[in-house]
Amino acid sequence: MTKTILITGSTDGIGLLTARKLAAEGHLVLLHGRSTAKLETAAAEIDGPTETFNADLSNMTDVKSLAAQIRAGHKKLDVLINNAGVLKTPQPILESGLDVRFVVNTLAPYLLTELLLPIVPVDGRVINLSSAAQAPVNLDAMAGKTRLSDMEAYAQSKLALTIWTREWARQLPDGPAMIAVNPGSLLASKMVKEGFGVAGSDLNKGADVLIEAGLGQKFAEASGAYFDNDSGSFSNPHSAALDEPHANDVMKTIQSLIREYG
Repeated sequence: MTKTILITGSTDGIGLLTARKLAAEGHLVLLHGRSTAKLETAAAEIDGPTETFNADLSNMTDVKSLAAQIRAGHKKLDVLINNAGVLKTPQPILESGLDVRFVVNTLAPYLLTELLLPIVPVDGRVINLSSAAQAPVNLDAMAGKTRLSDMEAYAQSKLALTIWTREWARQLPDGPAMIAVNPGSLLASKMVKEGFGVAGSDLNKGADVLIEAGLGQKFAEASGAYFDNDSGSFSNPHSAALDEPHANDVMKTIQSLIREYG
């Protein structure tokens, strides 16, 4: 059965490769990017059904507009893959004072998921791209009161994403499934090349696990789980995600920031 699948950040890298593979199987893939030209190029490269959506995920107004457009055109979204992410950028601090890594990697997918949940069926799935790089969250940094290095902000934003994945899974026991996935360390993506100066390994490893997470039976009962594709198995995320007081503080901070900026 064909599915409708939204992949954020799908104009290059693992997002585009995942989209290409899913569309080739006949699934309707909703492509997202922040460049109309790159969206058009991506759609032209893909052999299969696609739709394109332009939104800057560092802008909460754009996130809301993206969700509204998708809900206006679709009664059901079977799979949401929150793939878009930022590690390095020339201007990491936004006009709001927030760090773009926390906004794009943590807050935008939270808000987008929240707004799209009404059209995600209980047997649907939300797949959040986590990372092997995870670190306890500095709440002041997430709130824009403290500055962090690129890697510190990235690792903390990914732990925060993993935390809300787990917390929402608890709140939605009947589904849809909420699953955090580390698609693999140092894959051959633009982020890895810019962030670490290495070519990286085969992107197919990451794309294939995202497809399996979104559609495969292995992940059907995995809501709240963290899958580490480096080890090829389900495992615990960083211990800070399992620290209930810390997780609660992170959730409260995310929700406060969404209320203020979203």
